[in-house]
Amino acid sequence: MEPVTLTTERLVLRAPADPDVEAIERACQDPEIPRWTTVPSPYTREHAVSFIEMVAKGWAEDHEYVWAIRADGTLVGMIGLHDVTPNVDGAHAEIGYWMVPEARGRGYLGEAARAVVDWAFADRGLVRLGWRAVAGNIPSARTARSLGFRYEGLQRLALTGPRGRDDGWFAGILATDDRTPQDWPVL
Repeated sequence: MEPVTLTTERLVLRAPADPDVEAIERACQDPEIPRWTTVPSPYTREHAVSFIEMVAKGWAEDHEYVWAIRADGTLVGMIGLHDVTPNVDGAHAEIGYWMVPEARGRGYLGEAARAVVDWAFADRGLVRLGWRAVAGNIPSARTARSLGFRYEGLQRLALTGPRGRDDGWFAGILATDDRTPQDWPVL
């Protein structure tokens, strides 16, 4: 599949490409990104180049869709649908995201994520989106909750990353769900 560009009132979401290498490398120096994600630390230029190659392959093979989030032409974050898994009853995927420090708190992530969720359900016909995060990642959980994801629980030592194993929070949303924010016991 060819990469799809999504636009919102303030943002353009487009697959990251070679000109984004420096911005991605710079963004991933923020200690909060590897703290809560599987982004390697230290993060090098080679990691950014490999990431862009992986994104291109994911789009080409129609199993992973990743967008660089841009505000006023500047890369402010990354969002993707990972592990897109088709089956006879419809496909499902997992959403993941990160934002650069200077873009946090401006509503960009929620705006971008709504566009991605809408596209996943309306244009790709997915039936379910999952979300997971290291337990304690309150900003990520708040974003997922604001999109209508339902908290599905805590799994002990369920997430693996460069640091080892972490407890994980899990949530999901169905294409048929009301997108109103739900109560979460961890927020």
